[in-house]
Amino acid sequence: MRRLITLIALVTAPAVLAAPPFLSRKARLGRELFFDTRLSNPPGQACASCHDPKARFTDPDRSAPTSKGASPELHGHRNAPTLLYAAFSPPFHFDRTAQDYLGGQFLDGRAATLKEQAKQPFLNPVEMANPDPAAVVDKVRQAPYAPLFLRVYGRRALDDPRKAFDRIADALAAFERTPQFRPFSSKYDYYLLGKARLTPQEQRGRRLFEDPAKGNCAACHPDRPAEDGTPPLFTDHSYDNLGVPRNPDNPFYTLPRQFNPEGFGFVDLGLGATVQKQADAGRFKVPTLRNIARTAPYMHNGYFKTLRGVVDFYNSRDVKPPCANPLASEAEALRDGCWPAAEVPDNVNRDELGDLGLTPQEVDDLVAFLHTLTDGYRPGR
Repeated sequence: MRRLITLIALVTAPAVLAAPPFLSRKARLGRELFFDTRLSNPPGQACASCHDPKARFTDPDRSAPTSKGASPELHGHRNAPTLLYAAFSPPFHFDRTAQDYLGGQFLDGRAATLKEQAKQPFLNPVEMANPDPAAVVDKVRQAPYAPLFLRVYGRRALDDPRKAFDRIADALAAFERTPQFRPFSSKYDYYLLGKARLTPQEQRGRRLFEDPAKGNCAACHPDRPAEDGTPPLFTDHSYDNLGVPRNPDNPFYTLPRQFNPEGFGFVDLGLGATVQKQADAGRFKVPTLRNIARTAPYMHNGYFKTLRGVVDFYNSRDVKPPCANPLASEAEALRDGCWPAAEVPDNVNRDELGDLGLTPQEVDDLVAFLHTLTDGYRPGR
């Protein structure tokens, strides 16, 4: 079922390695908005601050597992996901065939579309911290690109704050649909085109990735092209509780009560909070694995700092004993041969991961394959 949904999404994907077209006026406006650091309160924070193109559209600051806001002493509670390939996620919905939630934006699906996602950071008190949409619109009205805004949406496009805010999000979404956000230029893409060869280790890793009796990664991260030849997205847009531990280094725990009234008692319910169902507590969106080797830290709370640690966790979560320290870090857990308890122990996926039976060499092989998903590969090197 998951594979069927993914193939449906893939038929809208662009041709692999296509030359980027000239940006439309709306997309150029979206680019101006995306990089504008004046749109936060206080000024200094842009969309690109947490989604930097040089960091594969993730947070370039690796010093903390979650991103700083416009006020540097404030942090969000989640690891900022990449915006690469986000445009291919279908609108958030309950799929009657799969009998599950699919698509949407953010790790918990709380925004149905890219346009709706673009609005929320502006008003989030620990992100860009604007008091209301009108404050954002007023800043755009004074920006150097305001004339471009009026050319795109009409001479009175900034008069009504509610409608203008909607147009700001629309322009951002248009930019995020451009080829810059969907390069499809990894070694694996060239391999699929017959223009690159995988090493023996990478080939072994791919076989493990697909083998339902071993890694079985392709069950949620399909790696085969669609029937029309378009490249795989390495996500089925579904939601899962992987049993990820609490991250003791998450700075959100120590924020003032006005931002986090629960302190260290805070539990991230993920999809469960979005749909208000306990049965979905702890489930987070399955991410694309494209560029995964360049987008640490990993998981919704940034618990894992290394890609090998993630694969080790998938392999041995249900085999190793619980850590004596429930707040053990990844490094401590790997050193002591244990794993801390899940942040949300209900609904943990124990059918597809947790006891994969991989040898250390096979774990290394899988990691080697994941490195082939990094965009920017040049054939012949």
